[in-house]
Amino acid sequence: MSKSDEPARFRAEVSANIAALANDGDLHALSRIWVREAALYKYSYNFSWMGRPIIQFPQDMIAMQEIVWNVRPELIIETGVAHGGSTVYYASLLHLIGEGEVIGIDIDIRAHNREFIENHPMKPRIHLIEGSSIDQSTIDNVYELARGKRAIVVLDSHHTHDHVLAELDAYAPLVCDGGYCIVMDTSIEFMPADFSSGRPWGKGDNPLTAVEEYLGSHPEFVVDSDISNKLLITDAPGGYLRRIGNA
Repeated sequence: MSKSDEPARFRAEVSANIAALANDGDLHALSRIWVREAALYKYSYNFSWMGRPIIQFPQDMIAMQEIVWNVRPELIIETGVAHGGSTVYYASLLHLIGEGEVIGIDIDIRAHNREFIENHPMKPRIHLIEGSSIDQSTIDNVYELARGKRAIVVLDSHHTHDHVLAELDAYAPLVCDGGYCIVMDTSIEFMPADFSSGRPWGKGDNPLTAVEEYLGSHPEFVVDSDISNKLLITDAPGGYLRRIGNA
């Protein structure tokens, strides 16, 4: 094989690796055990991006970088801002490709978090909306800002089935062809029953159950299982939804 064929050979090797990983049930089981045990120590809290706590698995953030590079969105819509680390991260990716902004939506953007975000170097690419992600006024605002733009969506706010399903109904239609709607915290379905004690979500009522119901009536989206299979360590197993057509 000539040197000019090496990139194709490398891509083929990676594809074969991912296909093999998909069939390794023991490794997937070990990965779920790892995620379960690491969650006891709030593993995702340990990382920051450009000075802001990101509260995400680094593996998922690498996957997001690949998606942004390949899709080249003009807009990333994120529900759930918290400390703002992931919002800043997505803005920095858009800055690197030279275009686009992030809409960050949260029902409660605390004053100290807003201050940090609004004084951050990435702020010119960030538009914050305080309000429930499923209120019609918020949805209308987002649709106005998204008009005519290639968009991807990240859902990471309230994790109940009904709330996530309402977010999917509201924002997934904005995803561009070939783009993604990423639903975080689908891992809740695989956690012990007492993991979400005191929370309104849990096994049988969480983002993954919402994804499964949504996909049942929306064939324009499919699960990109290659992403979960290659990550293994992910907070969004089965939550990377790729748009392959129109409703």
